[in-house]
Amino acid sequence: MATRRPTRRRPAPRRNPRRPGPRRRSSRSRRQRERDAQVTFAVVALAVAAVWALVSWLLVNWWVLIVLGALTLIGGAGWAHRLQQQRAWARVRQQALRYGLPELDALHHRDFEYAIRDLMLRDGCADARQIGGAGDNGADVLATDPLGRSWVIQVKHRKDGDRGAAVGTPDLQRVNGTARQLYGADVVLVVTNGRFSTRCAPLAQQLHMHLADRRVLGAWASGNRPLWELLPRIPQPRSGR
Repeated sequence: MATRRPTRRRPAPRRNPRRPGPRRRSSRSRRQRERDAQVTFAVVALAVAAVWALVSWLLVNWWVLIVLGALTLIGGAGWAHRLQQQRAWARVRQQALRYGLPELDALHHRDFEYAIRDLMLRDGCADARQIGGAGDNGADVLATDPLGRSWVIQVKHRKDGDRGAAVGTPDLQRVNGTARQLYGADVVLVVTNGRFSTRCAPLAQQLHMHLADRRVLGAWASGNRPLWELLPRIPQPRSGR
């Protein structure tokens, strides 16, 4: 009679104590969602209760709304009055703006650009703005004068005034190549607190450009006449402007 071999039992797989089973994770996440929902409900309920309490209080104390409305109107009127005064004083300061040549010589190049912009503002170019910097395509100041002419101005500052290096024809050619094509300029101007080389004047005439050297700049900055009254052969406004 053959002996029966005992069957081997496979050991039960070991469960990783660090890794919770799927049922435990699902139960824990469900409880977390329930707690989050309870907290959200409590916050919403408190907010609704607070709003309701405030509305109820205001219905009883309606005069508070009248007082708050009156204070708002007074504050708004005061703010508008201060803003109007600031704008009026800004116009007065612009109209009284004057620069002497030594003052302009002492400026940094970028500040000199802003000074030219401010002088255009003084003369009534309400949209005058400084754009000089990287990628300016040769333009430092843009403005539209009261007659509707569009100005593109390149600014050249010399720390030593007319004793510094003269502005040369490459500077004229650079702004001329972009002023009309990119900016639609009616008047293309190069202004400096220094001087221009002898070749600049004939080239500017050929290119229908305008030059403002130290002498013209001094008369413009320290006087009360707009720049277009000091420059010769300024074009007439385009038809329809």
